[in-house]
Amino acid sequence: MAAQHHSAPPGTGELPLISNAFLYKLTGTIAALALLTAGISVSGRFFGERIALAGHTDSTETINLTIGEDKLTLPANVIRFARQRQNGPTERVDLYLTWPDLTGYETDRRAIFNDVKLSDSLIFLQISQSTMSRDMSGRLEPIYSYLFDGTPREAADGLTMHRMKPEAGYGDEVFFTAPRPGTADYVVRCILPATPEEATSGDCQRDIHLGNDLSVMYRFSSRHLADWQHIDAEIQSFVVSHLANPA
Repeated sequence: MAAQHHSAPPGTGELPLISNAFLYKLTGTIAALALLTAGISVSGRFFGERIALAGHTDSTETINLTIGEDKLTLPANVIRFARQRQNGPTERVDLYLTWPDLTGYETDRRAIFNDVKLSDSLIFLQISQSTMSRDMSGRLEPIYSYLFDGTPREAADGLTMHRMKPEAGYGDEVFFTAPRPGTADYVVRCILPATPEEATSGDCQRDIHLGNDLSVMYRFSSRHLADWQHIDAEIQSFVVSHLANPA
């Protein structure tokens, strides 16, 4: 269901629909979001070009990590960077998983991890301690809905596409939303390629909260947007299954 602009709260008289104070606060929030995602922002659609530099391993040795209040047990071959394959506390861990089977690096499938043209078969995750109280779905109403521009357009597979206001700072990105019975609306942000052949593993980005205090940001190819429900459910299931203390 498309997000709607909200009426001014009672008691505002003849004030504008959105006050200056609200806009200043909103601008600050958006700036914080930009800083949060800068390292793996959608401008990282060229992310796949650096896959071969990751230092793969096909070892399934168990790595035990602590991120904030959460403990993760992961096989080494799903951890993207060699320096992160160390037991103990860490600020974040970066993963790569094949889609749809969600497995890590294997020698007989190395082409998927090394060939940029095949990287849309991968999903990238970054798991860190939450720095905001709301994940992407939780930010829809209080933040994103005020930044949508023009009339939303129905897309395939139950999704609605929203363009962003030029001053919002999202460039060519679009947002897709979809209602989900019994839970918050689905929200994902994407840069859509000009042609399907130009799709990359970094076209679309979404973050969710899991465990006690984890933020899980994941990226996938726009070719897989039709599988948005399946991807979201499988990512949640994968992370929770590797938590020592699932909440």
